[in-house]
Amino acid sequence: MKPSSQISKKRIYLLDDHPIVRQGLGQLINEQADLTVCGAAPDAISALQAIDELSPDLLILDISLDGPDGLDLLKRLRLRDNPPPVLVLSMHDESLYAERALRAGAMGYIMKQVATESLLAAIRKILGGGVYLSDGMSARMLHQFAKGNGQAAHSPLSDLSDRELEVFRLIGEGQGTREIAELLHVSVKTVESYQAHLKEKLSLRNSRELVQRAIHWVSSNQFE
Repeated sequence: MKPSSQISKKRIYLLDDHPIVRQGLGQLINEQADLTVCGAAPDAISALQAIDELSPDLLILDISLDGPDGLDLLKRLRLRDNPPPVLVLSMHDESLYAERALRAGAMGYIMKQVATESLLAAIRKILGGGVYLSDGMSARMLHQFAKGNGQAAHSPLSDLSDRELEVFRLIGEGQGTREIAELLHVSVKTVESYQAHLKEKLSLRNSRELVQRAIHWVSSNQFE
């Protein structure tokens, strides 16, 4: 009789709106002796039911999704019993999103352009009960805490709420007011209110400046 050499594989669920990313991640993870992909989805709504049914050991989540974004999903998961730990894997700048993600319930944040070894290290650290951030982001947050919360903001975008930042991102991705309302399942009037807050907080004179600023920000944060 052969000794039992089979490792109980940890089950990973992938949530990303790009099929190529899901395929690449799936291949990388399934090549590991201790990991396997148990499911994948392009949007939060599709994922929620599957996560309940599959009970994965870890969810790998992007910020940008079809419909409600990754931060919104993190907050929904936190309200459920025994949600899986979450690693956010995103193209968006960690200096703006990592702390938001941890506050919303994630156990780690990593950029999409990192080496595969770093991604696998992050997955295993979180599966082992740890929290993962890049060395640079960890140092930044420690420095921030040491100096007090008043030192945290380095950009006007840091002052935006999670939902305001989500609307700003969608504007930069070319979505109109009605399209944003449909994606977020809110009224057009609510989106217009967010747009007004964005113009005020970012010191923008009109909607055209808001669109230009959002497009520039999104284009400058495309790391894929």
